[in-house]
Amino acid sequence: MPFRGSFEYSLDDRGRVAIPAKYRVEFPNNLAVITPSPEGCLRIFPEGAFQEMSEAFAETSATTVAGRRLRRAFDANAFDAELDRQGRILIPARLRERAGLTGTVVVAGNRECLELWNPEAWERELERAEAESPEEQRREE
Repeated sequence: MPFRGSFEYSLDDRGRVAIPAKYRVEFPNNLAVITPSPEGCLRIFPEGAFQEMSEAFAETSATTVAGRRLRRAFDANAFDAELDRQGRILIPARLRERAGLTGTVVVAGNRECLELWNPEAWERELERAEAESPEEQRREE
């Protein structure tokens, strides 16, 4: 099932956030992988989806600087996480700081992964996405 929709949750005092209940089944063995995104959010992949993305990046040649950097940006910054009995995952402090996550966070579906956003950054991203969307461009014509 592709991840879609957006939800507001709160980080608890230990840095855990709930995965939306309807998507918990998408994380076999309760395993997830968290990676930072170039847009400033964090991505939460089921382990299998992360592996597929990693393999796609591995198709770029490791003999080039661009290929090595792409792999580093994706694999070296990844963090393995496990959903607890309440369906929460621990977001490491370094990743929370990097994405500016405190208190309320937005959990947004992005097909193969969930994204964790600072609510203000999420609003800015939605504005950018809407301004660049094909539907918006058609309206301007």
